[in-house]
Amino acid sequence: MTKRKRERLKEAAIRAFFFTCGVLAIIVLLGIFATLITTSFPAFKEIKLSEFLLSKNWDPTSPEQAEYGILSMIMSSFIVTLGALIIAVPVGVGVAAYLSDVAHWRVREIVKPVVEVLAGIPSVVVGFLGIVLFAPLISKIFNVGHGLTALNGSILLAIMALPTIISISEDSLTAVPPAYGEASLALGASRWQTLFRVKLPAALSGIIAACMLGMGRAIGETMTVLMATGNARTFPQLPQALLRSVRTMTANIAIELGEVPYHTTHYYALFAIGLVLFIITFFVNLVADVVLHKYQEREL
Repeated sequence: MTKRKRERLKEAAIRAFFFTCGVLAIIVLLGIFATLITTSFPAFKEIKLSEFLLSKNWDPTSPEQAEYGILSMIMSSFIVTLGALIIAVPVGVGVAAYLSDVAHWRVREIVKPVVEVLAGIPSVVVGFLGIVLFAPLISKIFNVGHGLTALNGSILLAIMALPTIISISEDSLTAVPPAYGEASLALGASRWQTLFRVKLPAALSGIIAACMLGMGRAIGETMTVLMATGNARTFPQLPQALLRSVRTMTANIAIELGEVPYHTTHYYALFAIGLVLFIITFFVNLVADVVLHKYQEREL
């Protein structure tokens, strides 16, 4: 066997390996989706879809009439996630701009690994910090009975979303052609004007994708919100909702799935919640991926 033939076989094996990995990822995704659909479908034999999505009450163990409405949990999930984005987006984009255009290379070499380590902190540890650190502070500052509120969950989810937002935003800012900055400086603009009026608008698509991916990271988090938001099954009303206990979709599944009897309406309804959460998360990540690809195509 000649050397050239061996190289061709090697390349073919590598292509086959990566193709198999890609197909396997698609199969796993479709398998999860199919499992959620087939397991949640029996719930809708007993529950109307409109009642399931639009009713505020979730009380599957009521001795009189079981209720399976998830609107309060959907609203709670979005409130906590929106609060996290309000905190994380300005901080994340600011840190990314600092790292890409302002920080000394030695500072950058220190801060970037720290951000990456932050992404590896287990969610249960973040939730524990929410209980022992942020909850007492929220209770003292806002004079509420306890700090296990939606605001507590938002702060913690913002911390967990920061690595994603910072990393992708910094890559987007770094990918802006140097000619943009050079032309701006040549016209008499300062470094700050160049950053805010030239580079940030040029990298806007990538920054939006980073924020969307950060949102997908936050809305699917379970352990942190389970520990930090109080898990009260009430319909959140703005603006008081941030200082009230809420229960998100992920927390509800984690709390009840381990104790519910198999093959009951309650059991199937929990899988239906998982299906709704899967669709929301999939849509958010799909939009982020489309935006990011458009940004990359524009740069090419």
